[in-house]
Amino acid sequence: MVALKRLNPLGGGPSRAAPQPNEPSASPALADARFRTLVSEAAWARLPEPVRRRFSRCLGPDEIVLYRGSVVATELSRAGRVLAFLARAIGSPLPLSNGATGPALVAVVEDERLGGQSWTRIYGRPGRFPQTIHSAKRFHGPTGLEEYVGCGIGMALTVSVEEGCLVFRSDHYFLEVGSRRWRLPRALEPGRMAITHREEGGGTFSFRLCLTHPILGRIVHQLAYFADSEPQNEACGLKAGWGKCDIGSLDTHERR
Repeated sequence: MVALKRLNPLGGGPSRAAPQPNEPSASPALADARFRTLVSEAAWARLPEPVRRRFSRCLGPDEIVLYRGSVVATELSRAGRVLAFLARAIGSPLPLSNGATGPALVAVVEDERLGGQSWTRIYGRPGRFPQTIHSAKRFHGPTGLEEYVGCGIGMALTVSVEEGCLVFRSDHYFLEVGSRRWRLPRALEPGRMAITHREEGGGTFSFRLCLTHPILGRIVHQLAYFADSEPQNEACGLKAGWGKCDIGSLDTHERR
């Protein structure tokens, strides 16, 4: 994981003064308790320390956290392909191609105007422009957390700790227009979404997305691996460089 500091466009340097050589470098703030409060203290304690750290980092207004990795499996049933095509109308929040693999990048920023964190996911597609998915994790609603994808569409999420993994599950979907909100009937929902964040060791973690319809079964499945990237150099206050994630050595996890 690497935090990038945005530059001051007027002065050409960082918007905040860089630490002096004699000053100790500040450690990343671990003060964001919003995810932690969505589960019990006992459940939170069962998570591996790297997972707790990722979901506790307090991002400043000028920071961007990046995760670099690779998609190793994408499976869309016939119904999943139809749903992914129709979802283009609201920004393509689902994988578009069955069997797609390749490089992936996730960027996370704090945005109070969106009600929480803005997540941007970029998936490489050979011979095509990358697929870019935007969503906002908003810390409110009946479950305390919801994923908003735009065009008034979102889903309320529940959070649990299962076998050392942090699991996000859809509770219900909603449509909102201005200050009004309607909960979608179960019959109109695309299925139950489950997103699993699992620590894989060595500064890597897996991201698994499953969308399961009550009648059609699993219609969307995606598995990706990402790495916590450490800054490798610093110039003008901009920390750059990504750590390498040896995806080849992680392929065996797909069979778990």
